Amino acid sequence: MKELKDLCRENIWNLAPYSCARTEFAGRNARVFLDANENPYNDPYNRYPDPLQVELKKQISKIKGVSEEKIFLGNGSDEAIDLVYRVFCRPGKDNVVAIAPTYGMYEVCADINDVEYRSVLLDENYQISAEKLLAACDEQTKVIWICSPNNPTGNHINREAIVEVLQKFQGIVIIDEAYADFSSERTFRSVLDRFPNMIVLNTMSKAWGCAALRLGMAFASKEIVDIFNKVKYPYNINLLTQEHALEVMKNPLKVDEWVKNILQERSKVMAAFLDLPICEKVYPTDANFFLAKMTDANAIYNYLVMQGIIVRNRNKVQLCGNCLRITIGNKSENAELLGALRQY
Repeated sequence: MKELKDLCRENIWNLAPYSCARTEFAGRNARVFLDANENPYNDPYNRYPDPLQVELKKQISKIKGVSEEKIFLGNGSDEAIDLVYRVFCRPGKDNVVAIAPTYGMYEVCADINDVEYRSVLLDENYQISAEKLLAACDEQTKVIWICSPNNPTGNHINREAIVEVLQKFQGIVIIDEAYADFSSERTFRSVLDRFPNMIVLNTMSKAWGCAALRLGMAFASKEIVDIFNKVKYPYNINLLTQEHALEVMKNPLKVDEWVKNILQERSKVMAAFLDLPICEKVYPTDANFFLAKMTDANAIYNYLVMQGIIVRNRNKVQLCGNCLRITIGNKSENAELLGALRQY
């Protein structure tokens, strides 16, 4: 990869970060806090939260197998996605490359930050070659986005292709592993040290059942994490989120049980879809959802809405014509969905 200094926007590289009141005394025996203009009453919520989420990162490090200094925590993965643009991409000058179809926020954030977004279509098996991705790049390409397992297709992107991109691309490669907990494929965060130009995204929203917490994770080199930390807003993860995340992480075996149940239900629901006359194809998946090609996705979607059942209509998405994306619910929810479709 290029030198990190050359990949960063010059103003970001030279940025003097805001100095948080809570970082200046780190490591000292502080007892009386009269520095941050806080209200002295209503402890502990009167105090600003830890801006670097030290205790939470210690627990995440144990579970994810990544050292604390290589973990960035954001207000959902969307904060990390936005930071990639703010750190590496000059508005109106640089561009990024992404597979298509994929998670929509990559393009939304590109538009917000005035960065050209280049899509490279997957093939009929929802796969891509490194050559196609690299061919879409030029001297102004700073970032390549790869979601794996991909959303909305559900499948893993070929690992060999991803590795080739990591080895040949001179910029930053993002591997979004939001759904990796539902897959048996080896995660890219486990080989983080091999690729200094890689950022791996993960989240508490999916397998951990904590979408309401809005806690996203980015795993990267210490150098990249340090830059993210100086650009992010000072207190981006509130105390309630930090406390509840720590509580949830005390019982990872519970999460393993949830994932096992979801995978069992996924097999049953996908098999049931194949028996529906209105379903033409069910695509392979490595996530907690699957894509199904229907006879008339719009009509079936509207019918389900009338029944109070909400799925995701992907009919207008590239390569997903007449497709519905089905998230796996609990047994009762799945049974209600299938019952409604059998009555269609």
